Amino acid sequence: MSDSYFPRWRLQTSGTKSVIAPDERLPWPQMLAMGVQHVVAMFGSTVLAPLLMGFDPNLCIFMSGVGTLLFFVVVGGRVPSYVGSSFAFIGLVIAITGYSGHGPNPNIPVALGGIIACGVAYAVIGLIVAAVGTKWIETLMPPVVTGAIVCVIGLNLAPIAVKGVSGSQFDSWMALVTVLCVGAVAVFTRGMLQRLLILVGLLIAYVIYAIVTNGMGLGKPIDFSVVANAAWFGLPKFGAPVFDLHAMTLLVPVAVILVAENLGHIKAVSAMTGTNLDRYIGRAFVGDGLATIVSGFAGGTGVTTYAENIGVMAVTKIYSTLVFAVAALIAVALGFSPKFGAVIQTIPGPVLGGVSIVVFGLIAVTGARIWVVNKVDFSDNRNLIVAAVTLVLGAGDFSLKLGGFGLGGIGTATFGAIILYALLRRKPAQQAAL
Repeated sequence: MSDSYFPRWRLQTSGTKSVIAPDERLPWPQMLAMGVQHVVAMFGSTVLAPLLMGFDPNLCIFMSGVGTLLFFVVVGGRVPSYVGSSFAFIGLVIAITGYSGHGPNPNIPVALGGIIACGVAYAVIGLIVAAVGTKWIETLMPPVVTGAIVCVIGLNLAPIAVKGVSGSQFDSWMALVTVLCVGAVAVFTRGMLQRLLILVGLLIAYVIYAIVTNGMGLGKPIDFSVVANAAWFGLPKFGAPVFDLHAMTLLVPVAVILVAENLGHIKAVSAMTGTNLDRYIGRAFVGDGLATIVSGFAGGTGVTTYAENIGVMAVTKIYSTLVFAVAALIAVALGFSPKFGAVIQTIPGPVLGGVSIVVFGLIAVTGARIWVVNKVDFSDNRNLIVAAVTLVLGAGDFSLKLGGFGLGGIGTATFGAIILYALLRRKPAQQAAL
């Protein structure tokens, strides 16, 4: 990469190179298409996570774009990443606000104060890492730990995707049709069409669903009236935080989970691209922390680097950081359109669920890829126990409560992996004796 703050993205054509490096780009029409695909890839989480907590999904999409641009600037365009709503906040936000699970959450302001406090703690950790290096982070979270945590994120989200398509046999079959559509595009197409597999697969499944339901009368039809009645342009519905000490105390520890997610993200991207991105880890933490703070002040959820977009990069082999700036600008523009929010509402649950099954699966496999690339030795019982316990805790959504503090599956798996690895550490003399 160049010595300037931002890379000088070299133009590559899709026909001359199969892998597009972080400091390269495709022609602009293809960059735009890839940006759209990344926005679509994060729909499942950036729409679902706010809905589960009672936030406005249109605002959260808008803030995901703002946060990604902020992250992009802080890391100097060196780390390919999209930031959006983090699932690590869901359990605690619901507990703090007493959200019933239906409609807008009236107590969001209290959660926003805690989200901002978490973002501040996260940014401070980033400043420490930027000042003293990543050695202490890597000691706490080596590849066996980060790989397990990334894998757990995909496995923990899997029941959400499956439950969302299990309402009826029709929904289940349409989800499988969606999976087949994405898989067929991934395997049987070539060139740019193949690289747009998620977007193209979703569109094909959407059309099939519309034909089967609206055209043939099977299943729940798509209601297009909400799109017709929505305005083209409108301001997002911003919110304001309330700083409650109890809520802030409960949400601050989520910063540790975000650190693990971001570290795993960067390690995964480094493994995929063959580029050492360790020097940008501190700045990535700061960028993600600032994005969370800004989102909290605007009324949005806490954010994290998106594993869904790792999945897209894994199958497309396009790692250009400029794609994420394009995706962010698209998300910001879409945030100003209530009609777009209405379009999101028309995406059938089985179709979105089918896409989520594919993307969440790719996340889990990416975690395993970290183990393979870093040659994690599973003949070492410590690595074996850490990985095994972490996967079951996360996949089983094992929860713990200590007084007013609670951890969901991702939280217990994250802290469990870190603590278990440290407790099972052998002294050098013990290692030499084996």
